[in-house]
Amino acid sequence: QVQLVESGGGLVQPGGSLRLSCAASGSIFRINVMGWYRQAPGKQRELVATITSGGSTNYADSVKGRFTISRDNAKNTIYLQMNSLKLEDTAVYCCNAAYGLRSTLGTPFDAWGQGTQVTVSS
Repeated sequence: QVQLVESGGGLVQPGGSLRLSCAASGSIFRINVMGWYRQAPGKQRELVATITSGGSTNYADSVKGRFTISRDNAKNTIYLQMNSLKLEDTAVYCCNAAYGLRSTLGTPFDAWGQGTQVTVSS
């Protein structure tokens, strides 16, 4: 009963910036934590950043100091601001949400968005 739609991906030069958006709908009052995953061909899926209903955030070591996760409760939307982008940031980025009795991301019971492609290339 929770649906997620991502947007904002695209092509960017190394050192550039992008902002991803994830809009939630449905039973949004049941969401406990949301985050962003990414996966590139030949690489393992990586949890990039998370934000709880209380506003606490966490980041993967690979993006600390470069990426910022935030939320707009009025719009039921979270964002991922990506700065100083590197070639290795190229991936499909997916938004997900743990809801109901679950507070751990990355399970088959999460709500998942369809993904948005981020390509960093010179």
